[in-house]
Amino acid sequence: MDVPEVPSKVDPDSLTAVLDGRWAELRRGVRAQMAGTEFRDPIDLATEPHRAQVLDQLRALAATDRPGLGFDPAYGGGGDVGGSVTSFEMLGYGDLSLMVKAGVQWGLFGGAVQLLGTEGHHERYLRSIVNLDLLGCFAMTEHGHGSDVQHLRTTATYEDGGFVVHTPDPMAQKEYIGNAARDGRMAVVFAQLITGGESRGVHAFLVPIRDTEGNPLPGVSIEDCGPKAGLNGVDNGRLSFDHVRVPREALLNRFGDVDENGTYSSPIESDSRRFFTMLGTLIRGRVSVGGSAGSATKRALALAIRYGEHRRQFATPDGEEVVILDYLAHQRKLLPALAKTYALHFAQEELVSKLHDIDSSAPEEEQRELESRAAGLKALNTWHATATIQAAREACGGAGYLAENLLPGLKADTDVFTTFEGDNTVLLQLVAKGLLTSYKQDFQDLSPLATARFFAEQVVSAVLERTSARKAVEALTEGSDAEVFFRREWQLRLFEDREEHVVEGVAKRLRKAASDPFGVFNSAQDHVLRAGRVHVERLVLTAFAAAIERCEDPDARTLLERVCDLYALSAIEEDLAWFLGHGRLTASRGKAVTAAVNGLCAQLRPHARALVDAFAIPEQFLAAPMLKS
Repeated sequence: MDVPEVPSKVDPDSLTAVLDGRWAELRRGVRAQMAGTEFRDPIDLATEPHRAQVLDQLRALAATDRPGLGFDPAYGGGGDVGGSVTSFEMLGYGDLSLMVKAGVQWGLFGGAVQLLGTEGHHERYLRSIVNLDLLGCFAMTEHGHGSDVQHLRTTATYEDGGFVVHTPDPMAQKEYIGNAARDGRMAVVFAQLITGGESRGVHAFLVPIRDTEGNPLPGVSIEDCGPKAGLNGVDNGRLSFDHVRVPREALLNRFGDVDENGTYSSPIESDSRRFFTMLGTLIRGRVSVGGSAGSATKRALALAIRYGEHRRQFATPDGEEVVILDYLAHQRKLLPALAKTYALHFAQEELVSKLHDIDSSAPEEEQRELESRAAGLKALNTWHATATIQAAREACGGAGYLAENLLPGLKADTDVFTTFEGDNTVLLQLVAKGLLTSYKQDFQDLSPLATARFFAEQVVSAVLERTSARKAVEALTEGSDAEVFFRREWQLRLFEDREEHVVEGVAKRLRKAASDPFGVFNSAQDHVLRAGRVHVERLVLTAFAAAIERCEDPDARTLLERVCDLYALSAIEEDLAWFLGHGRLTASRGKAVTAAVNGLCAQLRPHARALVDAFAIPEQFLAAPMLKS
């Protein structure tokens, strides 16, 4: 099959200009600082030296204005939410332990104080959080409750003018808490607020955990989680509280307060809606994790593609050994993944812009849509990182298995990304709920039973109103392969049609849930997850198409057109069983999709190095011995 032509050579800098987008200047600044000698990979470092190195790097970051970007200018911040998230994302090019520790300190701990607290908290704590005078933790996850935050068991009971924070049983122990094992002095603790004998749901409290000498305070038990599969520069720990008293002002009271008499008040009447409003303010961490996973993926691909152009294996009939990236099988491992990485990058950039631009007074529907998009992209970004880093490791053979060549560290450090800041399976269910109907004030529980009941009552009322183009199946199968495969309109229509069909199918299945809500939902859970995934894949393709329109360099634009084609067609190939089974593609066209993907891989092979060089990863993070002559 004939594939549209691309220029013989494209300047990577012209691609970088498109990739860097809205925060290009900030990206250049982060790259320049990360090229400094204090930012190093932790090869061969034991746990304690690694933790010390990461803390030193954190202090180097604190000496710049970037950690404060996301905070209120009234307290020394920059008021640049998008810039703040972008700077966290860029740290993913280096030691991911630094990214996580920075995210805990300034994104989660500092973000909770800013977004859940009020003026008194801001005045007292924000400056010291930004400059690292106060190191903190974000104590949400418990041993018995991870994704099900609404049912955390830690309690904060109001009595005698203050709160008593208590861990009632081992299942309520706070688990995997970053900064807790060594460096943290205070924690934002999420606990069930109890006053007047009544629980008012989960709220956040500022609880000191260590004294100035670093010793645990009375009633606070701290354990080190010990060595992990990766991210050992982060001091994860376990926290338990034995009737620890904190003042009334320790409650981060933007969404709920208790007066001196113990009377509870809130601007949001519904306990459930209040809880999800509080969580909704904290999505920056989720967005940052997805973006950082993308950065790690880019680094892995840059290493593997450079190695693929360097390593030779087997000879042609004329006796010359072939560089392994010239083999189609090798291109198949890396180039579709590279195309998807570009696509996810542009979708991530679009998400960060939406996060930056949204106003706190925006309609609830708009805020929920942002949360849904953040959830879906975090899931796809982190799953893609896991799969692509593994493919990159395999593409480098035994060399890719050596720690000195960096890929094992990337593999280990990103593995947990699929389950922290929201388990991906739960997140895709959240996306699917948003598709089936708009959020209701009394529907905010992520539990399967509550979900099933909601679907049983609501289903079908607003299925996919946001999908703009419902087309007849015939419109997807008409025309020759060459005519349609490289037409963006056809690709988008195919993705839109799949999304609409899958979501309508879920709605019809869940309509039967009245008699057995949990059972029906559980049996349709795979269908629900597919609905979330295909929706996000459509958003990703749309974002890529929009980014191409912003590209001013004609050669770079033409190359990006073909990269986008490879993303779209390889995604269709991955889900070929669905497209064939539902009559969206004929059998012959299904075979032609594979031929088109092969053709694009061959055509993009000469541009592979330019495409990864365009990420502009600081060279010190690509200094793998396997790439030396």
